[in-house]
Amino acid sequence: MKKLLMTLFGCALLASCGTVQVPFYSWYDSEDAAYQYTKKLTEEDKAKAMEQYKKVIEKQKGSRATVPPGANAEYGYMLIKSGKKEEGLALLKAEMELYPESKTFISRIVNQLEK
Repeated sequence: MKKLLMTLFGCALLASCGTVQVPFYSWYDSEDAAYQYTKKLTEEDKAKAMEQYKKVIEKQKGSRATVPPGANAEYGYMLIKSGKKEEGLALLKAEMELYPESKTFISRIVNQLEK
């Protein structure tokens, strides 16, 4: 009986080691792309960063299945700077809805842009 219990305990222990943890969010390569853009400020790097943010927002595979904090705001701000004000404002508002704690900061930006 003791051997059976030890065997079951050992199997349970080994089975628990094999679990794969899924991250909360899928960031893809957005951090690196944003860093490269802020480092060099080239149009090519800007396009890459915007493409990565778009991918993060549209193809979220993390365990929360929602856009990570700040991604909507970052991409929205980049769209505004690129002349796509309405799209950018929509993303800033989406950030405030998903993460109400960001409202204090982002609402000021939205109010200034809507004037």
